[in-house]
Amino acid sequence: MKNFFIPPKFDAPLAWTFDLGFPLITKTMFNLERVVISHQDRTRLRSLSNKNVIYFSNHPTTIEPPVAYHVANAMGSRFHFMASRNVFDWGAGFVGEVIRRVGAFSVLAGGADKDAVKMSRNILSSPGGKLAIYPEGMCSGENDNLLPFLPGTAQIGFWGLEDLKKKDPDADIVVVPAFVKYVMLGSPSYLLFHIRESISRIENALNLDPGNRNLLRRFLMVGRYLLERTEEEYGIEPDTDQDYDFRVGRVRHETLNRAAKILNLDIGKESNAIDKIRELFTALDSIEAGFPRKGCEHVTKEFYQLARAEVEKAYTFLVTKPDHLVSWPTAERFIEWLYRYEIVVFGKTSFRSREAHVYFPEFFHLGDYYEDYKKDKRKTVANLTKRLRNDLTILMKQAVKTTYPMVTPEELG
Repeated sequence: MKNFFIPPKFDAPLAWTFDLGFPLITKTMFNLERVVISHQDRTRLRSLSNKNVIYFSNHPTTIEPPVAYHVANAMGSRFHFMASRNVFDWGAGFVGEVIRRVGAFSVLAGGADKDAVKMSRNILSSPGGKLAIYPEGMCSGENDNLLPFLPGTAQIGFWGLEDLKKKDPDADIVVVPAFVKYVMLGSPSYLLFHIRESISRIENALNLDPGNRNLLRRFLMVGRYLLERTEEEYGIEPDTDQDYDFRVGRVRHETLNRAAKILNLDIGKESNAIDKIRELFTALDSIEAGFPRKGCEHVTKEFYQLARAEVEKAYTFLVTKPDHLVSWPTAERFIEWLYRYEIVVFGKTSFRSREAHVYFPEFFHLGDYYEDYKKDKRKTVANLTKRLRNDLTILMKQAVKTTYPMVTPEELG
């Protein structure tokens, strides 16, 4: 019988091996060349090596945990991480055994996973305990965007502080917000060539003729074709009087509602797309982990795959927003679209070579909010969540301007 909860089990020799092999491991597995942290920030991080820390980061991709691992190294310490329960079964359990030995423990998102919450509190209330957490709760798919934050992530910090203060009334937890910005590697001419070659392969697979369209028009053409193909597949009458965003939104909700119907899940037809996707991902992950949530106990492998395909399709239309690309057409934004297109058209994609730049605002102490928290917990959790989002939003806006358009913005001729 599988264990519901899998705790961390630090293995110092393995962690040291990861430390030494980090560049090779991240290059081989994720095509991530390096993690860039400024000298000033490394000095600030080093000062926290013996402190209790909760690290909040954006979550655009699946590789922020390895980036956080490097941040912990820069701090001269170790982080603990939450990882989806199903990840621990990958590779016949080999992946889970490895990641738990470098600080990961399982969490079954959306479920009554009291063990994961208890472990988080234990970590934060232990001497020098450090926890990495992602307030978006899921991968956003867009590096230059943030999903709404889940208030529960800030609540975990306060629970940890409560437990810590029972041991030492003067103790505190340092809050370290971080924004990870991925930068594609290669000369502008190489990146432009690669982007054109990649969109050409997609056009050929879809039998689309680019004609004399410029690069932006070609990307939008593929997006419109996929939209119209999905409308036809679902029997949705195209409303040509409405703009692209309206039609995409209608298709997105249709795909999510279909996935919910397959899983026999009530997600609320009027809920927004982000909440629906979160709910469905939670249900799908619980099925994959072998601990299906209530109502999904009898979902077969075939229906699971059908539902996941619908959610992936909705996710594609969630992250391909014309204004986002057209207003600042960097290599990074083009390639984010390519990732989604390639998954839909070819069923798979691959990471392009990049490096991760990590930016930090001012660190602060959770104890600064503690008196307010004792008076009004809900309001204080909301205020902390708001501050975290504001800090990361400021960093995101600064990071956006560190990469430059490959073609003229707004030029759709």
